Amino acid sequence: MSDSKESLARLEAEHNTTKEKSVDNEEDDYDLPAHSSHLSRDINARVLTLLTLGSAIGTGHIIGTGTSLVRGGPASLFIAYCFVGSLLTIVIFSLGEMAAFLPMDKGFSGYVNKYFDKSFGFAAGYNYFLKYAIVLGANMTGFGLVIQYWRPDLNVGIWAAILYVSCIACNFLPVRYYGELEFVLTIAKLLTLVIIYIVCLVITCGGGPSGKTIGFQYWREEAFLPYLVQGNTGRFLGWWAAVISSLFGFIGVETAGIFFGEAANPKKTIPKASRQVLIRIGFFYIFGVFLLTLVANPKSPLLVKAGGTSANASPFVIAIKESGIRVLPSFINACLLIFIASSANTDIYICSRQLYGLAKDGEAPKIFLKLTKKRVPWVGCIAGCLLGLLSFMNTKEGAATAFGYITSTVSVFGVMNWIYILLAYYGYNRAIRAQNVPREDIPFRMWFQPYISYVALFLIVIITIFNGYSAFIITFKYKNFITCYVGILANVVLIVGHKLWYKTKFVNPSEVDLESEVL
Repeated sequence: MSDSKESLARLEAEHNTTKEKSVDNEEDDYDLPAHSSHLSRDINARVLTLLTLGSAIGTGHIIGTGTSLVRGGPASLFIAYCFVGSLLTIVIFSLGEMAAFLPMDKGFSGYVNKYFDKSFGFAAGYNYFLKYAIVLGANMTGFGLVIQYWRPDLNVGIWAAILYVSCIACNFLPVRYYGELEFVLTIAKLLTLVIIYIVCLVITCGGGPSGKTIGFQYWREEAFLPYLVQGNTGRFLGWWAAVISSLFGFIGVETAGIFFGEAANPKKTIPKASRQVLIRIGFFYIFGVFLLTLVANPKSPLLVKAGGTSANASPFVIAIKESGIRVLPSFINACLLIFIASSANTDIYICSRQLYGLAKDGEAPKIFLKLTKKRVPWVGCIAGCLLGLLSFMNTKEGAATAFGYITSTVSVFGVMNWIYILLAYYGYNRAIRAQNVPREDIPFRMWFQPYISYVALFLIVIITIFNGYSAFIITFKYKNFITCYVGILANVVLIVGHKLWYKTKFVNPSEVDLESEVL
């Protein structure tokens, strides 16, 4: 009898515990106070994998490669993409290791704050925010410029406004639905690239209307083109120009790290998603550029004169045109609308999450911690949406020219993000070594770490320092100089100013909390 009573009491206690947990979970999902809540973890493995694959594939890859091809030639462009792709793989794998070991929803600045230095974390957070805040307006305007391919009589601002309203609506959706929307847009982007690559492969093999087999003709004629000066120096500068352009073409791939903060079952999904980067870099970037070097003549008058944001500026489209195919430009132009819309949508998403992460670390007003019942940082979304109004500066030609100089600085801010990620990894590695964390407790680690990340950090710093080399050759070009180095100056000011004001010190690796997000 006593056994029965004890069993009944035990069952009742378990029932009450389950009930309490259920209530706790319900409060966690809906009624948890904003100041103590976290972002949701509703991006499942299927969506996260595809977002990691296609989050940064945009107009820079389809259009921007033309400049590199003209300046450096086919071999320079291909080698540059292989080189920069290798560096980026190390950056993403380093970020993936940190995120899988200790998932955080504070963005990149959270890892820098925790493992390296709070002043650097402060600069990293605002650097990333500024990058996407500026590029958001450019994407809004680019959307209108692409549509002018069909309707040049209508003002760019009309189409920018349509995209603006659409992106606002999308970013206030629960992240689960936002992820599904981006999932569909990413599929469309990847299918577009596959179609373009298949057409390029057919053309180079002689399947175009002209029936001409191109093969490696452009590689044989002049694989390395001189840039700025003649001779071997010029050929090296041509390759370096391709490195700079390809580096900027890859920027945005690290966006996957923001999605990591809302990934379900992060210790399993993040390593898997990180490995997908190899597929993206290998196929969608390097293999795609290789096909481009086969079909696009780097000395083509159309390619040399190309400019703008429409499909007319794409080296892929120019190559297809010159092969005799006349129906593809409108198709590619329509696909570019998907690329740009997805990029603008992601810009607001990242701005809101970055402001949330900064506020969580005490580096931005606490109002940015406010969440909806579905855990969407709505104040950050509003701030990101307001920055989209900058796109309407481009409705007048004079303002567009000035704004063009501003948006060209985005690339520098983007490269600085890679440096911050690797600095955070340096501090993270010191912490796990100082506290003797066993290898089996690290869910995911790249080969040859940590040494390979140190090499990557050194090379990326060198590239960043010398990215404005063209401003000093022949004559000093002050506009190029400002564009290439204003981002570096802004980050130095942020770091030094914060360190002088708060008297921060570099993190002691033995004192890092490796069990929670707490700094």
